[in-house]
Order: sequence, then C-alpha cells, then structure tokens
Amino acid sequence: MADAALAPILDALQTVLGGERPVALHAPQFEGHEWDYLKDCLDTGWVSTAGGYVERFEQALCEATGIGQAIAVVNGTAALHLACRLAGVAPGDEVLLPSLTFVATANAVSYCGAMPHLVEVSPDTLGVDPAALAAHLEDIAEMRDGVCHNRRSGRPLRALIVMHTFGHPVELDAVAAVCERYRITLIEDAAEALGSRYQERHVGHWGRLGILSFNGNKILTTGGGGAILTNDAQLADRARHLSTTARQPQGWNFFHDELGYNYRLPNINAALGCAQLEQLPERLAAKRALAGRYQAAFRDCPGARMIEEPADSRSNYWLNALCLDSADEALRDALLAACEARGIQARPLWTPMHRLPMYRDCPRMALGVTEDLARRIVCLPSSAHLGVTA
Repeated sequence: MADAALAPILDALQTVLGGERPVALHAPQFEGHEWDYLKDCLDTGWVSTAGGYVERFEQALCEATGIGQAIAVVNGTAALHLACRLAGVAPGDEVLLPSLTFVATANAVSYCGAMPHLVEVSPDTLGVDPAALAAHLEDIAEMRDGVCHNRRSGRPLRALIVMHTFGHPVELDAVAAVCERYRITLIEDAAEALGSRYQERHVGHWGRLGILSFNGNKILTTGGGGAILTNDAQLADRARHLSTTARQPQGWNFFHDELGYNYRLPNINAALGCAQLEQLPERLAAKRALAGRYQAAFRDCPGARMIEEPADSRSNYWLNALCLDSADEALRDALLAACEARGIQARPLWTPMHRLPMYRDCPRMALGVTEDLARRIVCLPSSAHLGVTA
C-alpha cells in the first residue's frame, strides 16, 4: 500500500532532481570572494571579534533588509537570547511562541529564566495563527497596571516570538495588531527568512526586534553566525554592549557593568558573510527557480502537494516542503526511508515543542494544526545550485 502511494511522489522527485546522487538537504555554496576575504583576515591577523569585516557585514545586512541596525553575533540562538533580554524578558515571565519551531526558539526563552507559552500555527503560513492567538488571549489574558498577564498562571506575558518557517512570512500585520492590543513585545525569528518579504517589506520590520541565522544550512552562511535586527538605535547600542561582555570602554581597564555575553561574531566569519551577501540576489533567484520546478512537478501528483508562499508574501523558499494528503506518520516515515535509500536527503518537521520532555508541561493552547502538520510534512533537498539549470 505504501509503495503504491509513494510511487508518484518519488517519480515527481526524480523529475526535479534528475540523476544527481547523493543530494543534500541544503548544501552551502562558495562561489564569490570568500577565499579572498578569508585570506585577507589571515594575512592581516584580524581573525577574532575585532576587524573591519564585522562592521562591513552589519552594514551590508542593513542594506539588504532595509533595517536601521544590525548586530552580528555568533549564532541565531545567541541572537534570540539577546533579543529576549532586550525585550525585557525576565525570570517568571511567559513568552508566547509556536510549538512548531526549531528548539532554539524555546531554549532562548528558557535561558532568560522565563516560561515558553506554546501557541498554534496556520496551515497557510506554518507560522503563528493570529486569529487563533487572538482568541486564546481573549480567553486567558488580563491587563494589570498596563502589563498583560496570564490569568491562569499569574505570570506576565512579556513577548511573542513569531517564526517565519522555511522562509514563509507569517501574517505580520495581524500579529502586530494582536501584540499592540495586549501590549506584548513582538520578536521576529527570521532565522530562515533572509530575503523574504511581507507586503513588499523585508521581514523584521514589524517586530521591535528580529533575528537572522547564518548557520551552514541557511541561504547564506558565515559558518556559524547570526544577527539581531532593529530600527531602535538605543536597543542596538545595548545589544552591542551585552554581546561584548558588557565591558565599559575605560582604556586598558576591564570593567563590566552588568551580566553580559561573549556573543560577538568573529571577523573571519564576518568576512565569509560579506562575500556571501554579495551573491544574495542570485541565490534568491535560484531558490525561487527550484521552488517553481518542485511546484510544477507536484502540481498533479496524487497524495501530496508543495507548500507555497502565503498571500501578500515573497518567500526566499529556504526549504521546500511537501505536504502529504494523509496525516499518517507511517507513510511519512516510509517516504523518508525511500528517499534515504535513493541517496536523497529529506527530513520531517521538528518535533513540536510540547512533545519534548523539557517543554511538555508548558502552558499551551489547543495545537491540533501543529500535530496534523507534523505528521504530514517532509522537507526536500533545497540547495540553491539545484535551481540553476545548465
């Protein structure tokens, strides 16, 4: 039965991928000035957290996104952690976030001593569902002295983190309206969404803070790396201070005025990022071309469909995701096994946060859509070079 159901799906995959084997889920590409910039770091000795490439990389990020301030840090998780601290998240708070996300989103909240509060996603965007969130807050939220609280737990609801899953933007205007109504700080987890736009603007403009990731599997990479995005210059200054161990500039003295973190991105990683950013337009075009090939191949495929960009959005299509018609984990796993046997690297969605041992007792709303999607979705090879035809 599974073989018959999988045959048209595997045939459609073959149409897109051809005979190339093995096929990675997402491989990095280095086709620009990477070697030149890295050699410059080695030749000059500027390989650590000081050096001109860090500022150059941050400025290039501002130009690429239209954001006023970018602060480069060691990885996306560090960026999320600092964003939570900058948003005022403190021990005893709750932070709303989707259960359908990579674990770093929830971990960053926990690093602050706060409690993740898990919310539902939309089947159209794979990100936070603003209507479901509004209904949930109507049920559980109350204002006390201008601060939104969870009336069931008594804890402040300090922030909402939305995650732009696979590069597909959430409904940011609707989400921002909910946050404004309840005076909740909006943070955009755009780790997967460099180059994605909502209503013609780059993601990151709706939240008070946003973050990016430049891990080796992202659309651009610095090896490890991330960034905090904000249009608030004071927040940016504080982010730079906290990410450099909160050291005060006092000549040769080592004086630190609060708890800080050694989170700044090294110059050698920033140099790699500068070279990669120069290739962003071509990379985005290749990713969209690959998404178009997948969509054409699966348009009439029985049993499955491709996840496509939501309305009012232009996705970077960081990962192409296949949604099976049947919410059958056994069928999903059979497809994953068949891909592996053919040298095709495919992956399921992340295990939802409410299924993980450290987060299973967190406050949460009904998560039926999250559970359903976790059983249906398979991530397909999405390296940009697959979208480039000879």
